[in-house]
Formats: sequence, C-alpha cells, structure tokens
Amino acid sequence: MDELIINQRDIPEDRWRYGLRPSAKTGCGWIAVYNCLTLLGHPKTPEEIIHGLERQVPGLHGTFGTLCLGPAILLKKWGFSVEVQSDVRKFDEILPPGSTAILFYYWRKGLRLGAHFVAVRREERGFVGYNTYSNSRGPDFYGESLEGYLKKQGFFGCVLTKVFAFSCSNQSPPVL
Repeated sequence: MDELIINQRDIPEDRWRYGLRPSAKTGCGWIAVYNCLTLLGHPKTPEEIIHGLERQVPGLHGTFGTLCLGPAILLKKWGFSVEVQSDVRKFDEILPPGSTAILFYYWRKGLRLGAHFVAVRREERGFVGYNTYSNSRGPDFYGESLEGYLKKQGFFGCVLTKVFAFSCSNQSPPVL
C-alpha cells in the first residue's frame, strides 16, 4: 500500500488497531508518519509504524494516541534526520518548497480539547496537509503560510518535525 491516507475515519474499525482503539479514533500519529514517508518516497507499512510507535509507551500501546515527539524519535531510530521546531513563527522558514514534515497541534472546540497529527508538504503554491479534517476527501490546502493557517484555525502547542529525505541535500541537516 503506497497510497496516502486522506481521512482516518475511513479506516474500518477492525483494521490497523492502535492500542485498544481503532485507528479511526487515535491513529493520526502513525498516519502522519505513514503519509510523510510515502510523500518522501520511503514508504513503510502501517504495521511497521504502529509497532514502532506502540512500543514507545509500554502498557498504553497507542490507546491514547501518539506522544508529541513520538514520530521524531521513531524516524530517528530508523535512520532519518529530523529537525524539531516549536516556534510557529519559524515554520514557514524551515520548510522550503518540496519539504515534508509532521505537524502536531492542540485544538479546542467549546469545552472539547484534543490533539492531532498531520503530514504537511510545502509545494510551490503553499502548504498542503494530509488527514487534516474529519471530512477531508483529498489533500487540504493551508495557504501560503503555515503560521497564518495555524493562527487562523486557533491551533496551539504546535510542534513541527521536518523530515529529511535521504538524498535531499549534500549538507548535514540538523538532527534531534
């Protein structure tokens, strides 16, 4: 399977369980890693990613989702170079066109509070997210500024994990 997962709610409840819950409920972390690696041309199977992330918190195994830095730790373990940034004002700067990253953020709707992971790619026209909304039917265009999009949406506690493709540069990228 090398196609992107656009909407985690489309995953059948008995397929790719994450901990004790279906991926449709708590799978956004592994899905962001899957989409990111697929976009970079280095796909891994959902089973490999789920196994790697579930082992990070013994006893919970993904039941409550993925740790904020979980994708960065897993990707580093697999030999990828990553750069982690929590200053939203720097997000646009560290992702030039062609770059791919994993974005973590908190959201609030009334009294409800949650967190979400998405894969993000910067294209010439702007930023595109994958598995953004519960009703997504394709890649979601965020606009020319990731910082602007996050502010407009009211998302907070954001962490961006830029993932370097193995052959994207001759320079040594910053590593976690």
